[in-house]
Amino acid sequence: MADTARRLVVIVIFEGVDLLDVTGPPEVFALARRETAEAAGYRVVLAAETMDPVTTGAGVRVLPDLTFDQVAARGIDTLIVPGAVEVDGEGRVHPLVEPALVHRVKELAARTRRITSVCVGAHLLAAAGLLDGKRATTHWSTAQQLAADHPEVEVDADPIFIREGNVWTGAGISACLDLSLALIADDLGEAVALRVARQLVMYLKRPSGQSQFSVPLEQVSTTRRIEDLRHHILRHLSEPLTVVDLAAHAHVSDRHLTRLFKTELGMTPHAYIESVRVEKARHELESSDATLDRIASLCGFGTTDTLVRAFRRRLNTTPTEYRRRFRVPQVS
Repeated sequence: MADTARRLVVIVIFEGVDLLDVTGPPEVFALARRETAEAAGYRVVLAAETMDPVTTGAGVRVLPDLTFDQVAARGIDTLIVPGAVEVDGEGRVHPLVEPALVHRVKELAARTRRITSVCVGAHLLAAAGLLDGKRATTHWSTAQQLAADHPEVEVDADPIFIREGNVWTGAGISACLDLSLALIADDLGEAVALRVARQLVMYLKRPSGQSQFSVPLEQVSTTRRIEDLRHHILRHLSEPLTVVDLAAHAHVSDRHLTRLFKTELGMTPHAYIESVRVEKARHELESSDATLDRIASLCGFGTTDTLVRAFRRRLNTTPTEYRRRFRVPQVS
């Protein structure tokens, strides 16, 4: 394995930074060192503008190990850029993007083998131009803003993390653990990453294609008509659900129904129904021993082939592989 200097992991910290984004990755990297027989491993340091204590968004203060100037003189293996948010008077979440910090991130990235962001840290990478022409993810609550502020970035709010060359972006909160595990797998192999996942009491390492949120809860509709349709879909998921049927239920035209779904939920009725069916199938695969034929019928896919195609399209995996990774053992 490479020497310790090659595995220098630098986590950028600043006022208001999300605490879990800062503390989660070091725990994962520390376990990786424990799970390998090699003496060398990862060295994780926190870097800030000065050596003064930094107050996180949770109110907990953390101490930097090095300043940005000090760490810039070293060879950085992995740069981790967490995020921070503020909430306005109307309850809307906005990522904090300070120009001086963006400049520092860009400066450090130029000396780094691998660049990563956690949660809304993607906004800092985007502002530094590090995501231009790349596909990236962030916390779902700020994904639309990221896309609006940086049209040169292909924003995908669904996956828990995305790799584009040497740039990795992760979704929000606990997904920092999944991203860290993926980095370890890339460096040391899947076997080590899986051993670390077990130490973390995570069922198994989640693949990058897994969705970061539950489909039925991902959007909040503002009209009673759409909310009624969503409940109708959930109650009749195993039945054929066509646009014609839904339009008749809502007493609107087919075309108007499609406009309502795109406006309220950002997708077509067909796409929404498929996403809910995939979510239901995921639950069945995680919690039951039902056959794929049974799950396909229960969730309205009709055939196993249709179920498999939907999983490949939305989760980049198969139902069988998903069950192997995420089946929760039953307690007797």
